[in-house]
Amino acid sequence: MPQLTIHHAGPGLTVQDLGRPGWKAQGLSAGGAVDRRALFEAAALLGASPQQAVIEMMGFGGAFSTDSDTRISLTGAQMQADIDGELIAANRTYYLQAGQKLTIGGAVTGVFGYLALAGGIATTPVMDSRAAHLTAGIGSLLSAGDQLPFEPDPAPLTSPLALSVEDRFTGGTIRIMPGPQTNFFSQETLQHFTATPFTRSPRGNRQGVRLDHDGAGFSVDGGRSIVSDLIVPGDIQMTGDGIPFVLLAECQTIGGYPRIGTVVPADLPKVAQAAPGTPLRFTFLSVEEADATAKSDAALLRELTSTCRPIIRDPHDIPDLLGYQLISGATPGDDLERP
Repeated sequence: MPQLTIHHAGPGLTVQDLGRPGWKAQGLSAGGAVDRRALFEAAALLGASPQQAVIEMMGFGGAFSTDSDTRISLTGAQMQADIDGELIAANRTYYLQAGQKLTIGGAVTGVFGYLALAGGIATTPVMDSRAAHLTAGIGSLLSAGDQLPFEPDPAPLTSPLALSVEDRFTGGTIRIMPGPQTNFFSQETLQHFTATPFTRSPRGNRQGVRLDHDGAGFSVDGGRSIVSDLIVPGDIQMTGDGIPFVLLAECQTIGGYPRIGTVVPADLPKVAQAAPGTPLRFTFLSVEEADATAKSDAALLRELTSTCRPIIRDPHDIPDLLGYQLISGATPGDDLERP
């Protein structure tokens, strides 16, 4: 099986897929990619399944090579990258030849970037997933010298594609829906929360991110306590001192901090991809309005696939242009039959 070699690794590289749903009763959250949408974007570009495993890069990438030709794509955070010194862009497919060096640097916008290979990373599944779940001790961080098997590219001759993606890297207004403990907060506190400008704190990881703000914290009405119950990614927990944390893919399964609301899944990537200092604000939707934002995985993949477009290369940017047979059948002209 072909191998991907990691020559240099940033501090937060892991193998990820869509995670392990269905294990919460056993105390294991689903985990998986922090920005799930990025896996669907890669699948649309490469004509692959969004279930395929990719490499997630938190803030910084690394240097990679393969021993077999394959198409690749970079999605999620916009990261500086090149193949043998030639710059490449995110949200496009490229043909990585065996032995070429793919170098991925720091994130220009966003936090979590994804390197996808057309055939998918083929490490041994654990509980029906290849995703590392660092909190649970499943898998581990990737490091220099690691070699990862991957499936051969099923369609290497596919023309290169590009995909225009919506901006989810600069913060903005985040839609949230009420949850079982929203009414524990007074109306004044809820109004104060939606009127408060937040910034994404430097404190954050795959479990969740802290939100910084000026002024007093956000406490439940009457200081009441709650019994621990189920929590999910997107929940906004308030710590004892009233500091909000938005939970992400690797959050725990139960918690005792009150939750003021839950980020709708469509907007959760905006929180995950907000770099430290990025401004964020929140607005409540009704349950019915929140339901209207939901989109199935199949519908999302169809939508993204339909917006992929072929890349038309500029002859000026083709260094080996003279190596192509641009005209076939041309002759000097002296071989024509004369009457």
